[in-house]
Amino acid sequence: MYKKLIPCIYLYKGNAVKGFSDYTILETNPAALGKFYSDNCADELIVYDLSDTDAAHEEALDVIKHICTETEIPVIGAGNVHRMEDIKKLLYAGCKKAVLNYSKPENIEITEEVSLKFGKDKIIACISDVKEITDNEALLESYVEELILVKERCIKEAVAVSKFPMIVSVPEVSLDKILELLSKENICGISGYAINENAKELLAVKNLCQTNGIPVNTFESKIPWADFKLNADGHVTVVAQDYKTDEVLMVAYMNEEAYNTTLHTGKMTYYSRSRNALWVKGETSGHYQYVKSLTADCDKDTILAKVSQIGAACHTGAHSCFHNEIMCKEFEESNPLKVFERVYSVILDRKIHPKEGSYTNYLFDKGIDKILKKLGEEATEIVIAAKNPNPNEIKYEISDFLYHMMVLMAEKGVTWEEITEELAKR
Repeated sequence: MYKKLIPCIYLYKGNAVKGFSDYTILETNPAALGKFYSDNCADELIVYDLSDTDAAHEEALDVIKHICTETEIPVIGAGNVHRMEDIKKLLYAGCKKAVLNYSKPENIEITEEVSLKFGKDKIIACISDVKEITDNEALLESYVEELILVKERCIKEAVAVSKFPMIVSVPEVSLDKILELLSKENICGISGYAINENAKELLAVKNLCQTNGIPVNTFESKIPWADFKLNADGHVTVVAQDYKTDEVLMVAYMNEEAYNTTLHTGKMTYYSRSRNALWVKGETSGHYQYVKSLTADCDKDTILAKVSQIGAACHTGAHSCFHNEIMCKEFEESNPLKVFERVYSVILDRKIHPKEGSYTNYLFDKGIDKILKKLGEEATEIVIAAKNPNPNEIKYEISDFLYHMMVLMAEKGVTWEEITEELAKR
């Protein structure tokens, strides 16, 4: 089990503040702070919503959604949970996990319900007193993935009495103390002020952990550099591909140092032949490529890197370097997501640039009630068609339904990327 380094963002009135009871503003753009933590090799991020009104809580959820969009690491949502609906809102905002505060009886009461609804792997219990563990041991074991210990005074006792995986939140401490804590079998991560204050040095902390035999989450290669077939310059060709769309973004080269740096940092690092120097993609522009997977071809002379591309891959500002068309034979695109995206983009264009006589514009002009009425009618047509032995009829009706569904998506500002991300989480 890898040990995790987990910074925290404390949200209050739309700002990232210093802590639970210290509302000193650290950052007016919490998403930018989340991205900073992500860029500096944090493993996860805990966001605590410290809102004190319902309206502020709804605003905080929008901020959390923005944080989840901007960061490349899993976000854990915590705070203002009173019922199952609150857990759902955190998960729907993009959080990978949500936290139940076990100092609140109503949170303990909904543990089983939310765990069965969303999955045990989505639920964390926040503990401020070891009694909250011992009194609810069976419940925690059945329905909770991890614990967060937020009171320093209960850490030692909790570690002694419980075998649950625990994230411990600690104040500013020495590196020796961090290593001591992470060496304990049931402590799976460190969070809190100690990690926030060392955010720029998390990679160095991970190096220290590895030196001391503590497993941390860096990329481990199954293929040593010596096994690659190098070109005449001692390099391997690398093809970078968008992990979401499979679009080929660029081609570059790695030497051994670039390969090891990529594995070590999780950011694509190449060797620049023109500058004869190591090149971290995005170091100047901010257009980093975060590694999702590296795969060697059959001859081990080329690496396919699936990456999360921030901004443009090409120095021209284009998303991909491959944008100069040489020739193109007419063909019908059959990739489902690309077809959905193309139709959706046409619908969006009609919304922005109305076209006279367009049925899509007719629906937008009539408004949400008309769109919903048509969607309901098409759903009914699917049910009727499903009773017909001819499979073509249901194909046509599903297509009609999907079109009207995309009109609704455009009306409500929901994208296919958001839908597929939600489906992937399930």
